Amino acid sequence: MRWHSEHHMEDGKMCHPSDAPAWKHFDGCFPDFSSEVRNVRLGLFADGFQPFGQSGQQYSLWPVVVTPYNLPPDLCMKEEFMFLTVLVLGPTNPKGKIDVFLQPLIAELKSLWGVGVQTYDISKRQNFQMRAALMWTINDFPAYSMMSGWSTAGMLACPHCMEDSDAFRLIKSGKQSWFDNHRKFLPINHPYRRNTKDFIKNRKVTKQFPGVRSGDEILQDLNNRGLRKVMDVDVEVVNAAISKTCGWNKRSIFWDLPYWREHLLRHNLDVMHIEKNVFDNIFNTVFNIPGKTKDTYKSRDELNKYCRRPQFAQNLVTSKYPDVPFVLNKSQKKDVLEWVKKLRFPDGYAFNLGRCVDAKKLKMFGMKSHDCHVFMQRLLPIALREFLPNRIWEPLTEISLFFKQLTSSSLTDEELRNLDEQIPVILCNLEKIFPPSFFDSMEHLPVHLAYEARIAGPVHYRWMYPPERYLRKIKHKIMNKAQVEGSISIGYIMDEAAKFASFYFKEGDPTLPLKEKRNEVYLDDIVDDDMFEIFKPPGKAIGAEGKRYLADNEYTAAHLYILMNCPEVQPFIE
Repeated sequence: MRWHSEHHMEDGKMCHPSDAPAWKHFDGCFPDFSSEVRNVRLGLFADGFQPFGQSGQQYSLWPVVVTPYNLPPDLCMKEEFMFLTVLVLGPTNPKGKIDVFLQPLIAELKSLWGVGVQTYDISKRQNFQMRAALMWTINDFPAYSMMSGWSTAGMLACPHCMEDSDAFRLIKSGKQSWFDNHRKFLPINHPYRRNTKDFIKNRKVTKQFPGVRSGDEILQDLNNRGLRKVMDVDVEVVNAAISKTCGWNKRSIFWDLPYWREHLLRHNLDVMHIEKNVFDNIFNTVFNIPGKTKDTYKSRDELNKYCRRPQFAQNLVTSKYPDVPFVLNKSQKKDVLEWVKKLRFPDGYAFNLGRCVDAKKLKMFGMKSHDCHVFMQRLLPIALREFLPNRIWEPLTEISLFFKQLTSSSLTDEELRNLDEQIPVILCNLEKIFPPSFFDSMEHLPVHLAYEARIAGPVHYRWMYPPERYLRKIKHKIMNKAQVEGSISIGYIMDEAAKFASFYFKEGDPTLPLKEKRNEVYLDDIVDDDMFEIFKPPGKAIGAEGKRYLADNEYTAAHLYILMNCPEVQPFIE
């Protein structure tokens, strides 16, 4: 629990939230809290899930979980250190009224901040008064609205831009578009600001993004507007009237925490879901998936009302629309999907994407968030390299590399500033290619991700992958589907009791089976000292056993691999 204060940054690289400005700013605001390094910094996440599967009855269950950030990177955000604090009852989604269920948790957080709790430090063998502070929340975009009180739907959906949004409603489709919303993030002398052809026609951009509001500014805005908490009298009538003129729909209960206004970042944009949505839009549009592509008849009809792209307008003689260069033809789709089907990844790296290929309908289906993550960062530039013109392939590669660099395990301030400068240009280049209907709020949010990483630290401490895995564990505790919440509560308490009892056994809890790790290697039975090191680790067969002769190239590759990886051969190579 003291690791965060004892480690030091190497070469200016942030590898933990404690290295980030948000953590250090909080320490500076509350030196009495930071002086005791064992005081706990917490993160909170909440997400709903359907306990009965897709085909079962409609039921929405919302666990609220907290996790400490004092721990080192190899322990932080692990299941063992995630604690179920609130279980919001189903069967309906609580939506904005989730604050009602959070009241006991907020009261306890206020007590932990003001008074603390007497705690025993086993490493120093002494008691101390432990206090705790909530650093931020981690949620997907709909739950972001539930936690923060800022509506994430409509033309004011961006919680960073707020009223400074330039989103508009499309004429034909009636959808909100965030097209041409990113030139204001460019340097004031950038040529794209004066471009009147590739973006909204006859429009130059001179204004600049004013920056993210501070906690004091947001709190003052809430007070001036008179927004109420969901527990107050006449809250629905009052907040409904106010929400018509702004993006706020309530006063979040988190503002009751005395330190909440001092945080540089209070609610995180979830990189996991944003990356998945961006990938889905790109893939479905490039592959022209019916019902999912953004290149539709309506988007073609309204295209030249916003942009100057007459080459894509409808042919008045044939009433047909010309092909666009960012869509693959049938043979190109087959080549890409056949390539994906033959791909093989290292064990445990990714799901077998070949199972997601539909060769008849020429599409991919059933891809989870991590599958999209791997495809977006590793495969997309390679898959489209031979089939798209450079002016289209390059921006797609740039957005792929942006997410790859953003999600690195360690980041420097200089790297994040470069990403913050690059992402508006990347989005502007995408705007020069795709129609306005392509750009919903999810295509806009990447412009703020590098800023959040620069303020709060590496992304993998603030995205939804660990919480989603923990929700899967919670779901498996449901033994009685007639009493869902009771099953989860009892299962969680039993796990906590077993974990506590295991500390009194020398080798852990004897009632829990010892599960071997996926790629665990045991060398205890190896007694042949004359055997080369490369042959000592035992292997495991994958699938049915069989025999065949190696081809000459396979034999040569295996021979070369052994020679290059055998320690006994290294002296001869050198």
